[in-house]
Amino acid sequence: MKDSPRARRGTRLWSVLLLPGTIWMTVFFLGALGILLLLSFGTTDDLGNPHFGHTLGNFAALLNPIYMQVILRSLLYAALTSVICLAIAYPVAYAIALHGGRFKNALIAAVVIPFFANYLVRMYGWVTLLSDGGPVLSLLHHLGVPQTFKLLSTPYAVIGGLVYGFVVFMVLPVYAALERLDVSLIEAGRDLGGGPLTTFWRVTLPATRQGATAGLLLVFLPAMGDFVSAQLLGGPQQLMIGSLIQDKFFGGQDWPLGSALTMLLMLVLLACTSVYLRQATREAREATR
Repeated sequence: MKDSPRARRGTRLWSVLLLPGTIWMTVFFLGALGILLLLSFGTTDDLGNPHFGHTLGNFAALLNPIYMQVILRSLLYAALTSVICLAIAYPVAYAIALHGGRFKNALIAAVVIPFFANYLVRMYGWVTLLSDGGPVLSLLHHLGVPQTFKLLSTPYAVIGGLVYGFVVFMVLPVYAALERLDVSLIEAGRDLGGGPLTTFWRVTLPATRQGATAGLLLVFLPAMGDFVSAQLLGGPQQLMIGSLIQDKFFGGQDWPLGSALTMLLMLVLLACTSVYLRQATREAREATR
């Protein structure tokens, strides 16, 4: 059956509308990514100027124990951040979605609006709060915590900053999943003798698993490449891969090695995204059977 003239005109219209975005993505994303890929096989001269090449030395250098420690630390911090964000965001989203009533939109706005502030400014606020003379540490010392206890330049400060910075990315998808949840399913679970905890584990959580998985991905991806929290709250001993990439490009003038680190980070993020998309596709197929 041939398409009608009106349908063909509609198809051409959508093609025209997609053209600016396609050009933008091709030039400014894929083009830049291609340059990084080529540069990751390059070298630097005695003055630190990058040159394209065909060596695998930059990728071999990533096996250096120092770099491996930074990469593993970044994976660990990003994973812990994702889990903590889920533990914090799920109760918040649950309360708003199922018990917020007519104030749902206002409550979601109250959660989201503070994160419109500049990320760097918010991290400097955390530096002030957690500094040696800050209110948090002063309160802990007043409660009897030893004076030698510090918060800045520790894993706790870095992970805390990452959680604060990205928890909103967990709240929104979980809230969306809970908002679509049929409340009658929860009522049916309770009518069948399930307590609140049993009903949550067997009804609510499986029904909102896609939202939670999407939130884990949305938090893990930016947390893995973040460098502001590690740099301001962690210091040299808590270096993450984002800080290492920044240092190679702007501090050490080793663009080829920085490009190799960037490509490794891109591969990790691409693998995580592929796993999520494969799982989401499989669940969508099972739901339509």
